[in-house]
Amino acid sequence: MSLVPARTSAVARRPHRAARVEDAVHELLARRLRQRGWPPTIVAYAGYGGPGWVRVMGRMLLTRVDPREPRRAEKVRGWRSFVTLPVKDAPVLIEAGGGRHEARTDRSGFIDAVIEADLPPGWGTARMTSPGAEPVEAPVRVVDPEARFGILSDIDDTVMVTALPRPMLAAWNTFVLDEHARMAVPGMAVLYERLVTAHPGAPVFYLSTGAWNVAPTLTRFLSRHLYPAGPLLLTQWGPTVDRWFRSGREHKRATLAQLAREFPKVRWLLVGDDGQHDQEIYAEFAAAHPENVAAVAIRRLSPTQSVLAGGLPGHHNGDPRASGLAGQPWLYAPDGAGLWRLLRDTELTEGAAGPP
Repeated sequence: MSLVPARTSAVARRPHRAARVEDAVHELLARRLRQRGWPPTIVAYAGYGGPGWVRVMGRMLLTRVDPREPRRAEKVRGWRSFVTLPVKDAPVLIEAGGGRHEARTDRSGFIDAVIEADLPPGWGTARMTSPGAEPVEAPVRVVDPEARFGILSDIDDTVMVTALPRPMLAAWNTFVLDEHARMAVPGMAVLYERLVTAHPGAPVFYLSTGAWNVAPTLTRFLSRHLYPAGPLLLTQWGPTVDRWFRSGREHKRATLAQLAREFPKVRWLLVGDDGQHDQEIYAEFAAAHPENVAAVAIRRLSPTQSVLAGGLPGHHNGDPRASGLAGQPWLYAPDGAGLWRLLRDTELTEGAAGPP
């Protein structure tokens, strides 16, 4: 079996000054934590792929607690997800589909590799190993080449009530709130399940500007509230190689463009809310890639949430129907049941079971 280097997303260039300071602090802390016996641990994230390739994602951390151990019976507060330290430039061996591939963690400990692998459509696994760390199995969703429909969903205030536009409450929800106290947006899980039933093999992706630190928490939340399983497409917090902070909007734009390249025949139902920038980002993507957009479904926030988000009650900033970009259906409703009633009038629900 040949050893093939993986293609990774890392870019070799001199980091921003803030990133260099962060790296120096991490190196100092890493030496001390290793002296105290903190072992490296690989945290596997759900990846995805297509015929002949898979994208494998994960992160290597120094931590006292193994994040792979189930903690459903324990109340987990958000801040625990951030008490970790990345292991940078560590070798990782990835095995999938009969091949073996080499990768290295980036400066934030991330593993993000697109590798050659032949796996059948559906859920498969990739194995990641590294010296000193226990091997882990990473789930991988391989999209059927015959798939022509998929769901791309925002998370915050779209499937989970987080009140993200309110900075102080968002911080409370992220760092303090017990994960079992988080509420699901009514009807959204049922909506997604009906659409997946109507389109067997349809992939479901969850796109958010949230940090990868909370991926295990979000995965448990989605499973507990019966959302269809699918890869999370999150981002990194902190300085980058060329700026102080990462741009959440650019993360979403880049991810949408990447999915259009990777799955050019899939038409996506883009689901978001009107509290942040989803409408603007989806309108831009729909204009640039009309062949990849089946419809856009926007969860309308309450008047109070809209005001706190910086908008006006009943006003939809960036509504493409007002700017001539109405090539696809744009639907607005406050919850999943309302969006389902609107989607029933489109071709997307043919074969879906549900109330009339």
